[in-house]
Amino acid sequence: MEKKNIDWGSLGFSYTKTDSRYVSYWKDNQWDDGAMVEDANVTINESAGVLQYAQTCFEGLKAYTTIDGKVVAFRPDLNAQRMYDTAHRLLMPPFPHDRFIDALDKLVKANLAFVPPYGSGATLYIRPYLFGSGPVIGVAPAPEYTFRMFCTPVGPYFKSGIKPLKLQVSEFDRAAPRGTGHIKGGLNYAMSLYAGHEAHKNGFAENLYLDAATQSFVEETGGANFIFVTKDNKVVTPKSPSILPSITRRSLMYVAKEILHLETEERPVPLDEVAEFAEGGLCGTAAVISPIGSITTKKGVIYLPSGMEKMGPITQKLYDTLTGIQMGRLEAPEGWIHTIA
Repeated sequence: MEKKNIDWGSLGFSYTKTDSRYVSYWKDNQWDDGAMVEDANVTINESAGVLQYAQTCFEGLKAYTTIDGKVVAFRPDLNAQRMYDTAHRLLMPPFPHDRFIDALDKLVKANLAFVPPYGSGATLYIRPYLFGSGPVIGVAPAPEYTFRMFCTPVGPYFKSGIKPLKLQVSEFDRAAPRGTGHIKGGLNYAMSLYAGHEAHKNGFAENLYLDAATQSFVEETGGANFIFVTKDNKVVTPKSPSILPSITRRSLMYVAKEILHLETEERPVPLDEVAEFAEGGLCGTAAVISPIGSITTKKGVIYLPSGMEKMGPITQKLYDTLTGIQMGRLEAPEGWIHTIA
């Protein structure tokens, strides 16, 4: 298929309208058959549950053109499962796993002209979301729901290249100990906006959130998990019931252990220990890994030995291996790559 006339190399990480999107409605205790539509606008009742009580969740994944010209998605089954779990926690009807994958296939095939070519540095970002669209006034689940999935071509998350980030320890809490930090609900991201704004105003790229109960253990940022590398090359990631289970982070830990044959550990990470690490990074769908250069705390600034100029060597190996798998340059573990076209 002929591609759209887009300057792929100049794309930023922002929204571009594509031709089609997938929509399905839940009413009378069942999902309808779903359909592809051209209208990018959403019309809902003024008293819709999403508007009144923030009953909504979303996912984020990408489609890639591999080195051999195929269009694939990376581990979409895990996105389907995480959205299922999130919907259950927010008392929304989960969208079935097989329907999720079918919607993904239909969406990408309908918008193949927007899938960036291999080597362009761009990808097709896919956003599934589910929300209460039926009217509700009392605090209760909505009576009707809408599932939608759209896509947009995006460039690299960091246009100027991947440079180590400056973080600050946030004065705000991201999630309550027994709250909703482990699900991908829109409410969690709304709560992070003010804290993120304050971080940017102070010259930092992101916040490092500590656990709300003790203010002593590393949790995550507003939209990414952490990984750290010890001075003897062990890859460590924080463990907490309030952390969102990042698909990228889980994949990186597998790559570290099973492909790079590094020692790995998932455990609580005290903030006081961070200064002892050699490397650190934020991991998520958008940028895969964003290396950490420094973290400003109340006690002073922690500078990681890997520095502010480039990724540390282990972080770079993790990044190169995972992106190599996604782009088809390296063999993928079984079930990781879903071929669409």
